[in-house]
Amino acid sequence: MRKTYVIGHKRPDTDSVTGAISLSYLKNRMGLNTEARVLGEINSETSFALKKFNTPVPRYLNDVKTQLKDVKHHGFFVNENDSTYAVYNFMHLHQLTGIPIVNGKQKFRGYVSFKELTREFVTHSHCKLNTNMPNLKEALSVTQSYEFNEEIIGEPILVNISLGNNHQIELNKDSIIILSSNNGIFNQALEKKVKLIIVTDNTDLNQNQINLINKNKINVIITPFDIFKTARIIDLANPIKFIKRNTSTVCVEPFDYLSDFLEMSNKLKHTNYPIVNGRGICEGMLRVIDTGEFIKKKVILVDHNDPSQSVDGLNEAEIIEIVDHHNISSIHTNSPINFRNMSVGSVNTIIYKLYLEQKIDIPKNIAGLMLSGIISDTLLFASPTTTDEDRSAANSLAEIAELDLNKYGLELLKSGVSNKDLSIHEIIYKDFKSYSATNAKIAVAQVFTVSFDEYANNLPSYVSELNKISSNDNYKVVCLLITDIITSHSYVIFNDSAKKHLEEAFNVDGIYQGFTLKNTVSRKKQIVPLIMQIFEK
Repeated sequence: MRKTYVIGHKRPDTDSVTGAISLSYLKNRMGLNTEARVLGEINSETSFALKKFNTPVPRYLNDVKTQLKDVKHHGFFVNENDSTYAVYNFMHLHQLTGIPIVNGKQKFRGYVSFKELTREFVTHSHCKLNTNMPNLKEALSVTQSYEFNEEIIGEPILVNISLGNNHQIELNKDSIIILSSNNGIFNQALEKKVKLIIVTDNTDLNQNQINLINKNKINVIITPFDIFKTARIIDLANPIKFIKRNTSTVCVEPFDYLSDFLEMSNKLKHTNYPIVNGRGICEGMLRVIDTGEFIKKKVILVDHNDPSQSVDGLNEAEIIEIVDHHNISSIHTNSPINFRNMSVGSVNTIIYKLYLEQKIDIPKNIAGLMLSGIISDTLLFASPTTTDEDRSAANSLAEIAELDLNKYGLELLKSGVSNKDLSIHEIIYKDFKSYSATNAKIAVAQVFTVSFDEYANNLPSYVSELNKISSNDNYKVVCLLITDIITSHSYVIFNDSAKKHLEEAFNVDGIYQGFTLKNTVSRKKQIVPLIMQIFEK
């Protein structure tokens, strides 16, 4: 069963990361094969929660684009010591125009094309055998053999059928002779103890000859082919590694993207490509005609349903489920899926309900993680997005995790306010979300603090960075919301050109950098809708 990735959004916060972990655990208990992944670096608050409950940080998922390992490909390759005859037959059977060559450890050694085989057959004029007995027996369809050596090296001598029994030819222990009949030359060869005798036309041997063969340990094979056919195809017994081939071969790796491969193949116009991994192991061959068949990566989206906030390559993947508490975006799927969307303050509240529905017990550490997600997204219930269902779920989870809800809640929220060692750019992008209105792009970043002073003392630098982001990424409005977790007030810093838009959105005159939005903690309910509506009139 292929693994399904359970993922939060691109700017991982505590609710999305813990939600992905807790939902993955639930799905695995239900019999699926899933793994929680993150799409970016986790923040200090999330790190605090994971350490608190002895949970490793999920692995990073770069994208879900289709890779060549997902594409139907054939495990076609031949060993460099396979006979040319065997390789030809294999390629003919599977209608291949080429095939990779490997050694005994499956290391890639090259590629041979059907054109190269044909050229070898047509242009080769002198046969020298450097092969083994199994290859010879296969190429010549041997019906009977007497074998005493595995390796056969030498130049075959074709014995003229017109030679009489008394005719003498020069033979030695390395001679390889092809005989068309059981004549006196055969007996000479036995006496000289030649390397190999090839008898054609399925000629029978007498018992005396068989005795000499065994006594002198002389290799003899008998083929049904006549002498001319034997002479013509014996060269095919040589290993494929001796064929003259193009030394440069275009290989692909299993982790290459299909889109990149198709672009490359369209330029090169090749039909087959060896698949060779990073260790030099050949995994087979990819034919361009097979690239229409591939297995999509499967994903479950948590805490988001907007493609722009999700993993790269989402359009190439199969979304099998979404669990979210945000407004429904422009996402689409090719088939019906389970889509659980509720108006609650935290995605973990929905996941808690899923555990109850499936009657699956929640482990202590998972309960602690889910509780952390609820506390984070509701700001310990201070956010207007908080519902009674969030409070009920949090109380139950705190009991399972054996935690004092308020005490742990303050610890968690305070762990996330530190910006030590972070640049202004990194602070803005700690929790940065973009939105598309009818005729504009907007972005709202949010950070939490226990004192606005550290930001107030450096306002020009923040404004400069926001102006740069607005210009580079074509945002009409990009602002940083700094939320005080003690007072539940937020302070807004914005790009200069957004001033009139924010005045209209918040219905104020003369808005300034660091303007206080009293009793405002929710970006989702109290900030974004006000900004969006002025661009959608």
